[in-house]
Amino acid sequence: MTIQHKMIWNEAKDYFFIAFGLFLYTIAFTVFLMPYQIVAGGVTGLSAIIYYATGFHLENTYIIINGILLLVALKILGVKFLMKTIFAIFTLYFMLKFAQDIIPKQENGLPFKLMGEGQDFMSMIIGCAITGIALATVFLNNGSTGGTDIIAASVNKYHPNVSLGNVLIAADFCIIGSCMFFPQFGTYLERAHKVMFGFCVMAMENYTLDYVMNARRQSVQFMIFSKKWQEIANAIGTQMNHGVTILDGHGWYTGQDMKVLCILAKKNESINIFRLIKMIDPQAFVSQSSVIGVYGEGFDEMRVKIKGEREK
Repeated sequence: MTIQHKMIWNEAKDYFFIAFGLFLYTIAFTVFLMPYQIVAGGVTGLSAIIYYATGFHLENTYIIINGILLLVALKILGVKFLMKTIFAIFTLYFMLKFAQDIIPKQENGLPFKLMGEGQDFMSMIIGCAITGIALATVFLNNGSTGGTDIIAASVNKYHPNVSLGNVLIAADFCIIGSCMFFPQFGTYLERAHKVMFGFCVMAMENYTLDYVMNARRQSVQFMIFSKKWQEIANAIGTQMNHGVTILDGHGWYTGQDMKVLCILAKKNESINIFRLIKMIDPQAFVSQSSVIGVYGEGFDEMRVKIKGEREK
C-alpha cells in the first residue's frame, strides 16, 4: 500500500468511526435522555432544553446554532481544520431527525420511556455511559461534534493559556444552568432538580469519555533481559514495525555484561510483544510497567506552548 493510499484509507476510517460514534450518541440521547427530559451540556443539550421548554424541534435548533458558530469559526480556524466538524454536525443533524421520526412517541410528543416510569436516574446512567463512549469514539478518530468545541478551539487559538477543558466546562455550566430561567420546567425547586441532574450528566459523561480515551492511549514500557536479545529485537522491529532501544547492562551477581531491550508501546500491543518474546526465549526476564505519558513519533504530541512562540 502506497503512502497516498494509506492516507486515503486512514481518512476513510476516521469518517466511518466518527459516523459510528454519532450513531451511538443519537441512540443514547433520543432513547435514554430525551424521554425523561434530562438536560446535558453542549449545543445538543441547549437544543434539548429549548425543545423541552418550547417544543421547537431539537435538530433544527442544533443546526441553526452550529451554523452560526461555523460561520464565525471558518475565518478563525480555517476550512481544513473544520472539515470533519462540518461532516459531524450535518451527520448528527440527520441522525437526530431520523431517530425522532421512527421512535414511538408519548402523548407529550417525547420519545417513549424505554426504562419505564420513574427510572430517570437509571436511564441517565445508561445514557451517559453510551454518550461518553460515543464522544470518545469521535475524538479518538480526529473528529469533533462542533458546538462548544468550536468555541473552545477559537478561544484557545488566541488565548493558549486557557485550556480547552476549562472553556467547555464553563459553557456546559451556563447551558445547564439556563434551565432556571424557563418557567415551563415548573417551580424553582423542580428547575433546581433538573439542573442538578444536568450536572450529574456532565460529570458522568466526562468521566466515561476520559476513561475510554485514556484506556485507548495508555502506554507501557518493557525492559527485556535475554541472551537472545538480537533475535527478539529483530522480531519486534520487523514483525511489529516497532522501535527498540538497546541498553548496556551489567549483572551484579554474575558480573557479566549483557544487553537490555527497552520498548515503549501501546497497552493493546502488549500481548503480541509477549507472544514474540515467549516464542524466541521462554526463559527471558521481562519487566512491564505503565507510564503516565509517551510523547513523540507514533505516540501523543507534546501540546505545550514555548514562551514567545508565535501562532502559525
